[in-house]
Amino acid sequence: MISKTSLSRSKIISKSNKPHPLARFVTEETAAMMFGILPEQIYRIECWRNIVYVHGRGVSRFVSYADFPPVLGVAAPTLGDFRRWRRRWYKRWGQRLAPDFWTKFFADRLKQANSRGDRQEWRDLIAKVNELMSETELYKLRKIYSPEKYWEAGF
Repeated sequence: MISKTSLSRSKIISKSNKPHPLARFVTEETAAMMFGILPEQIYRIECWRNIVYVHGRGVSRFVSYADFPPVLGVAAPTLGDFRRWRRRWYKRWGQRLAPDFWTKFFADRLKQANSRGDRQEWRDLIAKVNELMSETELYKLRKIYSPEKYWEAGF
């Protein structure tokens, strides 16, 4: 199981003097989930000025920082982060909503949370970025974590 504190950054290498503002959300586990491999199969992740390079077993790809959802344990998303995400998604898909991968990621984190407190922290993070997600995607997440509490909290 992966808790919020075990999101690993040990194989992440910065290749830029000034890190990208979204680089704080890049983790091995997220990259592994993106490509359907285990975190142990990630050899390295290079954070360049405007793009992330992921190298792992059967994977050698450049990925946008905007493809990485926010995680716990680092500074919360800012308005600037929201603008960066939306600008990238609009250029790529013609919409300003988070990719479906975000729902998969958050669903996985909610399911793997070891305690009610961890689930609450993930729920709070999702509530901070819920304007970036469609109602359909939010509904899927609501079904995972105590539906009554979600409806009461306005999530």
